[in-house]
Amino acid sequence: MQETWRWFGPQDPITLEQIRQAGATGIVSALNNIATGEVWPAEEIEQRKRVIEEAGLTWSVVESVPLHNDIKTRSGDFERMIGNYCETLKNLGEQGIHVVCYNFMPVVDWTRTNLRYTLPDRSEALRFDIVDFAAYDLYVLRRPGADKDYPADVVKRAEAYYESLDEATTEALERNIIAGLPGGEGSYDRSSILAAIDHFNQFDNDAYRQNLIAFLRDITPAAEAAGIKMVIHPDDPPFSLFGLPRVVSTAEDVRKLRAAVSSPSNGLTLCAGSFGARGDNDLVAIAKEFSEHIHFVHLRNIRRESDGSFYESPHLDGDNDIVGLVSALLDIELNAREDGRVIAMRPDHGHTMSAEQNDPRLQPGYSYAGRMKGLAELRGVIHALTRVKQTALG
Repeated sequence: MQETWRWFGPQDPITLEQIRQAGATGIVSALNNIATGEVWPAEEIEQRKRVIEEAGLTWSVVESVPLHNDIKTRSGDFERMIGNYCETLKNLGEQGIHVVCYNFMPVVDWTRTNLRYTLPDRSEALRFDIVDFAAYDLYVLRRPGADKDYPADVVKRAEAYYESLDEATTEALERNIIAGLPGGEGSYDRSSILAAIDHFNQFDNDAYRQNLIAFLRDITPAAEAAGIKMVIHPDDPPFSLFGLPRVVSTAEDVRKLRAAVSSPSNGLTLCAGSFGARGDNDLVAIAKEFSEHIHFVHLRNIRRESDGSFYESPHLDGDNDIVGLVSALLDIELNAREDGRVIAMRPDHGHTMSAEQNDPRLQPGYSYAGRMKGLAELRGVIHALTRVKQTALG
């Protein structure tokens, strides 16, 4: 596997030199300065690529070319934006960038309730707490009908939690959930997120899946012409938020998407943390079933709780079988060795440790030391398994 690293561009406090020193050879990046729905100009793509290559690295994956809500709902200005998306794919392909990660989550991108959850060793992790989320949805946002979307015991616990909140804690919870994260359409306030939720409420899972399929059918000819693999990122978390549809949460969801659009450009980002937040998702089985279509991997681990809550654990110490998953991915590469296929992998969402906890420039989950620790652990697993597999092959 190619070891890659997410880099947010020249404004990222972590430099390309630091990334290279951490051992990565590939960069995962995006032009987040371009408004969602607009064309990524060829000259800006070329400039970003040149900066990366001058540092001795390769721009391996685009994460992400985000989708505007108009595209997801197929309303408003969506036809123009799909044309822009196709033009962006053409521009990327001409620069030799051939893997594009994207997601189809409605309203909010990856969602956590606590961006600084303290672990026993005093490092900080990302956490999703269903009770905290329900308290926000039910008693802060006051979304109509929200009480029907949670079990009675969660509603009761959420009410008690809400009553314990002061103004500052409430504001922090709201900021964590709706303030927007890298690669998304932007931030919401309370009124705008309610309006966005209401706009998406017209879709159930089946109808929303049809919108995703329609988008893929619209852009697949451009992706194929550009030699680009579109690799969809699973829902994070992989269950409904705000009562809205989720259509990339399970292996069955991926099967339906592949059956509808069978193009080799219709691929998958195997995010271990997203799929793994559901106990009924078998990561190794998913890797084996969709082996031909996995072109990008996020390796991270989580600890699941019985009510659906989870936090992001050390890379090799959680509920996900990371070693088994890496072994399956290496087998995919070995089976495709005549084609020279290499899967891009990045360590995802490292813990924030020590002095970095006081650095306001860092994106939540994207510390330097935490990701370097995760990458080093994963590199050890990869090297050990590769040696075993090569010995077995003679």
